[in-house]
Amino acid sequence: EDSDSDDRSALRKRILEINRETARFFHSCLMSEQGKTAYEYLIRRGRDRKTIRHFGLGYSPAGWHDLCNFLKSKGFSEQEMVAANVASESKKGGVFDRFRNRVMFPIIDLRGNVVAFGGRALDDSSAKYLNTSDTPVFKKSKNLFALNFAKTSKLPGLILAEGYMDVIAMHQAGFTNAVASLGTALTSGHASLVKRYTKEVLLLYDSDGAGIRAALRAIPILREAGVTSRVVSL
Repeated sequence: EDSDSDDRSALRKRILEINRETARFFHSCLMSEQGKTAYEYLIRRGRDRKTIRHFGLGYSPAGWHDLCNFLKSKGFSEQEMVAANVASESKKGGVFDRFRNRVMFPIIDLRGNVVAFGGRALDDSSAKYLNTSDTPVFKKSKNLFALNFAKTSKLPGLILAEGYMDVIAMHQAGFTNAVASLGTALTSGHASLVKRYTKEVLLLYDSDGAGIRAALRAIPILREAGVTSRVVSL
């Protein structure tokens, strides 16, 4: 059992190292010529250079092996890349990049570790948003995007928004207490995490049918955890 525990601990450490190097790689790609389209997309959506750096935003190249080759050069194995969920196994053998031609959002935990990624497609990909699946260092039902920043905000309470871009826009506008769940509906795990920092949440979801339904689902989950909530009507 001790040996298994040591192996799991070693793998978690390697995955965190992979994620850190991957975040640096994606950010350098965004700031280079090959990331020009992604950078212009972010600027067009109203994000400025300071905000892009603050959140460590990036770009995953359109090629199939750019990241894998970079990580191999850093000494990481294909098995470790798959375990970190930054690479997928090919049916023909070998691995390929999981995120391709996407604006990348690193997800950072409360200790400052990059634990996962979200990626928004820049083409007609079947999935507009692609998120890291659960790994030994990441459980999407227990993490909130930007909580690493929001926990030190001087503003009262937390604002719970729908997605990465919403939260980033809020922070840029001065609402540094905004967070979002990660590609999943609000869970009791999220509510328990929120309870550590505040007893009141403002729900800032889209005012369409899906947004209203999401807010109505979130209210009892938060209440069960002892958190009161109010809905902001846009």
